[in-house]
Amino acid sequence: MNIKFLIIVVFALGLAAIANAQMPENIEPFKTPFGEFNFKKPVFPDVTVNIKDYGAKEGGTIKNTEAINRAITELAAKGGGKVIVPAGKWLTGPIVLLSNINLHLQEDAELVFSQEFTDYLPAVLTNWEGSEVYSYSPFIYAFEQDNIAITGKGVLNGQGKPWWEQRNTEGFWKSNALLKEMNENEVPLNERRFGSLERFLPPVFFGPLYCKNILLEGVTFRYGAFWTINPSFCENLMVRGVYVLTNGEYGDCPNGDGINPNSCKNVLIEYNTLDTGDDCITIKSGRNKDGRRIAMPCKNILIRHNKGLQGHGGIVIGSEMSGGVENVYAHNCRFNGTDRVIRIKTARGRGGYVRNCWFKNISADTIEREAIRINMMYTGGDRLPAQEVTSGTPVIENIHYENVSCDFAKRNVVQIIGIPEMPVKNVSLKNIRLGGNLGVEVVDAQDISFENLSVSNKTGSFAKISFSSNISMENVEVLKTEPGKTPFVFNTVSGANLLNVKHNLSRELVKITGESENIKIDDKISKEQIREIE
Repeated sequence: MNIKFLIIVVFALGLAAIANAQMPENIEPFKTPFGEFNFKKPVFPDVTVNIKDYGAKEGGTIKNTEAINRAITELAAKGGGKVIVPAGKWLTGPIVLLSNINLHLQEDAELVFSQEFTDYLPAVLTNWEGSEVYSYSPFIYAFEQDNIAITGKGVLNGQGKPWWEQRNTEGFWKSNALLKEMNENEVPLNERRFGSLERFLPPVFFGPLYCKNILLEGVTFRYGAFWTINPSFCENLMVRGVYVLTNGEYGDCPNGDGINPNSCKNVLIEYNTLDTGDDCITIKSGRNKDGRRIAMPCKNILIRHNKGLQGHGGIVIGSEMSGGVENVYAHNCRFNGTDRVIRIKTARGRGGYVRNCWFKNISADTIEREAIRINMMYTGGDRLPAQEVTSGTPVIENIHYENVSCDFAKRNVVQIIGIPEMPVKNVSLKNIRLGGNLGVEVVDAQDISFENLSVSNKTGSFAKISFSSNISMENVEVLKTEPGKTPFVFNTVSGANLLNVKHNLSRELVKITGESENIKIDDKISKEQIREIE
């Protein structure tokens, strides 16, 4: 069986698994390279109350904030149970979940959240793009609670358009810059007071802090003010069978991310459908000095059987990752219409690390930018001069991709961009089949291996490697590349293997430039097809 046929079979099996996957009721243990996951859903007392019994009025015109929160408070005081939101439209302000409470939305139930900003005051301790702050309450909030859930077949409708419109004002942009400045200057948390039009930061939809044993299952989130599901500093989080819509007929939520755990431990994200105006699934751990000060990594993350219908990225790590991200295992996911498929992003000044990540059986159709991207210069700037390594220098290492396919990427099929003072380290890509406009680009990286790589690119070289070391490309198939361009370019590369190259080209195949050394080329490639430039 040849390589090309084997890869196609593997991809076909992976896509079938995604298409036919049904969410099971129970969560079976699952082994990963960094240990076994054994998630257990939170268990609630067999006690049920209905928000109507606390005075809630259906119709979507009368605010039921007090009735819903009173139902939660009184049931929690008795030990907890299930708070029923029955069929109908129920207008509310912020909801505060307490320990041992399952907020259950029955079929055809819709919680509609108030569009009046003052309903989300007084300000609460929250986390905004990785910085700690007192600001507007999330639409659904919890602080230091244990055993909380939102379940059922109902809808949570943020109707966030007024928040989006306020984002376009000078007050938001000044507030955003001010909070970043407070982070960098280590301003005490008690002095970070926001929650007005002058100090305006739109709240996340679901934003628990320092909670344990959280379950989101079956419900639909629509059109919040900002990020949708954004727990911070939580443990044992399960997001299952949820639908998130932030970009559709109602409009496009700015930064309408889907699922963004921040500095969380033991996280399961499975069988969800993400139709978003920004990233579908993003793993985060704080911004810059706040993230490094709190030093709580996002770790032990299992992502599987998710579908992305649109969004900036399918599975993303960063850019706020200053507390560290480790032990991520993602498999059997499908993304259609996203800007990128798998993306890791950071920048000088972030610090922190991303390590021990596995992405397996991930597929996409036509996407707007890169299929696979690691970028340590997310905020721009020049790679040179190399900078001093400090606590603000990020680290990316031990990243593994296997059985990844993309029909067509409108930019690079693979792009790995490190920084001279801290190259991206130890990345493996195995059984990769990608089509795109541009080919593979690697800059400032070391110990990078490509095995069973099939690429079709329209423009430029098949692969361009620069300022890197220990690069291995083995069992490589050039499906298509731009005529007149040298397919493989090594510029200032120390140590590289290019072996078992399958192609039908009779022209120059390899160009070696700069201060390159120890480049081993497939002996089936003739000397006439290799050009070295001093």
